[in-house]
Amino acid sequence: MRTHPAIIHLLLAAFALLLVRPALADSDIRVERVQFEKGASSAVVEGTISGYDSVDYVLRAGKGQYMNVSMATDNGANYFNILAPGEDVVAMFNGSVSENQYQGTLPASGDYRIRVYQMRSAARREENANYRLEIVIAGDSDAPVETSHDAAVTTAASRAGKGDFDATGMLPCAQYAGQPTMQCKFGVARAGEGTAAVIVTRSDGSTRALFFTRGKFTSADTSQADGYPEYSATCEGDLNMIRVGDERYEIPDAVISGG
Repeated sequence: MRTHPAIIHLLLAAFALLLVRPALADSDIRVERVQFEKGASSAVVEGTISGYDSVDYVLRAGKGQYMNVSMATDNGANYFNILAPGEDVVAMFNGSVSENQYQGTLPASGDYRIRVYQMRSAARREENANYRLEIVIAGDSDAPVETSHDAAVTTAASRAGKGDFDATGMLPCAQYAGQPTMQCKFGVARAGEGTAAVIVTRSDGSTRALFFTRGKFTSADTSQADGYPEYSATCEGDLNMIRVGDERYEIPDAVISGG
C-alpha cells in the first residue's frame, strides 16, 4: 500500500499525528513552563488571551501518573487541549468536546502541553478570555495501569501518522461551502472498541484527521493555521455526518469499527 506523502508530512511531525502541522512558526503559540512548588502536587495558572492567541503550558509528568486539569473562564468559546509528549498538533484530549475537565492516567513520560485557545467564532471577533487553570499531578511514575481511552486514541493516531492503516478506500467528502460531494481517499487506523483515527485526503490534496472514541466522533485536527474551525457530527443510521467548518465528511460505522 502506498502512503500519500501529505499524510506522512501531516502526522510524522506530530507523532512521527490530529493534525496537519500548522503553517506557523512555533513562536505563534506562546509557551510557558509550569513549575510546581517543592513538595506540591498541584499548580494554578491564570491568564488572558485575545483573538487567535494560543498558549502552551508545558509540564513534565511520568507514565502511569494521574493528571487532572480543569479550567474556569469568562468566555464560553475558550477551551484547552492536551497534547502528549512529542506531539505538536494532535490532541489526546479536546476541551471543546469534553467541557474543559480532564482526568486520567498518563500514557507516556515526557512534556505534556496544555494548549489554551478560543474557537474560531470568538477568535475572529477578537474576543478576550480570562481563564484559570488548575493542574494536579499525582501518583508514581511508571506504575502499572490499564490502557486508557486516551492512550488508545494516541495509538490509533500514531499508527495513522506512519501510514499503518487497517483499511483504505473512498468516502464522500466536500472541502468548501457549496462544493458537491465527491469521493475522497481515506485511511483508517483502529485501536479497538470503536477507537480510530481516519485520515481523509481532500480535493486539494491536503488531509484532515478525524478521531473517534467508542464509535463516536470526538475531534478533528483543527489548528491555529485554519482558525480552529468548529466541528460537529450527527448520525443517520450507520452513517456519521461530520462537519469541520465548511468541510463535510460521511463516515460509515464500518470504517470505524471494521464491521
